[in-house]
Amino acid sequence: MGNPMKIRAALQGDTVDVRVLMAHDMETGARKDSSGKPIPAHFIQTVTATHNGRTVFSAQWGTAIAKNPFLQFKFKGAAKGDKLQIAWTDNKNDNRTDETTIA
Repeated sequence: MGNPMKIRAALQGDTVDVRVLMAHDMETGARKDSSGKPIPAHFIQTVTATHNGRTVFSAQWGTAIAKNPFLQFKFKGAAKGDKLQIAWTDNKNDNRTDETTIA
């Protein structure tokens, strides 16, 4: 499990603007270490955001996503003070879930 995600969710009018910074190495499996051995692939495969039990964002990622990925999206139907959960799972079945309050 990685370090906590940095999540900001702010209500602007009737839309919530969400910004997430995830800590993950996102290895493609194509690089080699200093001794020339391949570094095994290790990358986030799925990302899900839920608000009040409803999925508001879902993505499937692959090896083309950069290290420590940044994600931004918007959704409607929330109020200030509501909770938003962001969860990811990688190809080694490591996972992380963090929660924030919508400001």
